[in-house]
Amino acid sequence: MMWSKADISFEQPKAVERRRWPRSPQVPLYSELPERTELASLAFSTEELRPDRQFAAWQERMAPLIDMRLQNQAKAYEPFAVKQIVWNLEGVLLIQQDTPAFSFERTPEKVRFSSIDHWQITFLRTGKTWASVNGKVVENEPGMMEIRMLGCPFYGRTLPAQSTTLILPCDLFAAYGGLPSASSNIVLGGPRVSLLSSYMDFLEVNLLRLTRDDLPSVRNQLREMVFHTISPLMHGQIDGEISQSGLMTRARHFIQNNLGSAELTPETLSRELAISRTRLYELFQTSSGVLNYIRRKRLLAARAALNDPADGRKIGEIAGQFCFESAANFCRAFTHEFGYNPSEVRKHSRDFKTEAPSRAASVSSFDSWLGTLGL
Repeated sequence: MMWSKADISFEQPKAVERRRWPRSPQVPLYSELPERTELASLAFSTEELRPDRQFAAWQERMAPLIDMRLQNQAKAYEPFAVKQIVWNLEGVLLIQQDTPAFSFERTPEKVRFSSIDHWQITFLRTGKTWASVNGKVVENEPGMMEIRMLGCPFYGRTLPAQSTTLILPCDLFAAYGGLPSASSNIVLGGPRVSLLSSYMDFLEVNLLRLTRDDLPSVRNQLREMVFHTISPLMHGQIDGEISQSGLMTRARHFIQNNLGSAELTPETLSRELAISRTRLYELFQTSSGVLNYIRRKRLLAARAALNDPADGRKIGEIAGQFCFESAANFCRAFTHEFGYNPSEVRKHSRDFKTEAPSRAASVSSFDSWLGTLGL
């Protein structure tokens, strides 16, 4: 199943399939979308841009996730043809894309200042990728499934490739105690992966037919299939981590649901999880500490409120909602965290409300989808 790089059309099969149930052709990546498609999607292409702007536009598009560079002797002013559609399944993002070769990295700095700590699962249709985490390199190719945690730094490279990627919030697997961190940066194959890949094929073929009423069952099916694809193959590595993953999932839920409470403290969280302060600090060690985690979640929530054109509250009111003692303290913390002040966010949201949508708006929406996934 492949998308043509030229126009993403299908070639007719030269031989009759011998399957009992012939496989449906994959949905074209860049076919015309129906006017009343129920699913929200963000289409992106560099086709209409000048060649010297194409790679820069792709870098900007993917900046919330990764930093990118060109490979080998490629030049930034040369053509860089990319096609991508991001589908919002309301709790899961599905990304179809066709790209040339490039190198990528999610740096420790980006991880530290990003709220994106989701799971990324990639199925290659064509091409090959290599990715490294802590010196361990994995190779992905068609027929395999690559799993990566976006809350950890990584780097790698890809050949020209067509792929389908799922971005799934950690909390999607809360009922199972979460996915174990040992699942990150691995490539799996076998019958279970083939079954999940076939379901992905079916899902893509029917994306244009799905309604919002279908999405809960789609999310549940993806959760079940992903977990039961991974867990048998990771047997022996999961038992030692499932307890910590479950605790972290419970902690994330409690924090998110109590961002406006002055009682949200390490002591309260320790009691809620029935663990010691020492165990709590160990749990949040990779998140720069529990207090920093809570503070950042409050700042992210405040930024979302400031960026909402329908929210007319003053900056001080929003600061108070998220337990900052004063507007001045909030502004200092906000500027230190994001590199710009709250007034700039508020001005941008008001300007955006009155301006015509642009390509930059799509990038902002993609960033927003990633940042609020699972909340």
